[in-house]
Amino acid sequence: FAGKFPGYLSPSMGLKFADVPNGLAAISKVPAFGWIQMIAYALYVEASALNFGYFDESNSKLAPGDYGWKPPLLATTNPELRKKRLNAEIANGRLAMMAIIGMFFQ
Repeated sequence: FAGKFPGYLSPSMGLKFADVPNGLAAISKVPAFGWIQMIAYALYVEASALNFGYFDESNSKLAPGDYGWKPPLLATTNPELRKKRLNAEIANGRLAMMAIIGMFFQ
């Protein structure tokens, strides 16, 4: 994304999205109720996943992270190719973590 959303982040406080700085400085500018809303939504999303059969007997036989959904054009039955793709995903995740840590210290 380039730029910021138009309008108000908090109409009652007169705080516009354009007034919020980039990076970690934004943490202190977001009102407390805004943080409560974000945390409540994250908890709702996490809690809503509890009813998708993670604790069923049928899913206990699956490999970790395999919930039976096969993404189109990415899923494969070849175990060697699957292992290669999973290792690439882990490597990309680690690279992303290092990149965000590097951005925090800029």
